[in-house]
Amino acid sequence: MDIMVIVSKRLKAERETLKQNDPKWTQEYVADLIGVARPTYTAYENGTKLPPIDTFNKLADVFDVDTDYLSGRSDIRKKDGMFFFGGPNRYTPDEIAEMEAALERYREMKERAEKAALEKNKE
Repeated sequence: MDIMVIVSKRLKAERETLKQNDPKWTQEYVADLIGVARPTYTAYENGTKLPPIDTFNKLADVFDVDTDYLSGRSDIRKKDGMFFFGGPNRYTPDEIAEMEAALERYREMKERAEKAALEKNKE
């Protein structure tokens, strides 16, 4: 499939998905967010024009997806933090659950320490 077709379909799908929950997600709104005129953004969604790389990166940021996803190089919308550690397939579900539990314990401990420091400073 042509990259222009892929980009246009994914841009439109991302915007329309957001628009289902919030009607402000019009073509005009996205155009304003990325700093282009509405007809220019419309051309991106219609597949008659490809955005330049800096605009492409802004679109990925606006829609919170990876550029690889927008371009069709990947079907993964956004890589999660597990990719940093070798991907989720590197760990068993039990190991992932244990890491998540350890992280939660750390966050709770940190929050308690911050509260204690604030209380101590009040004295």
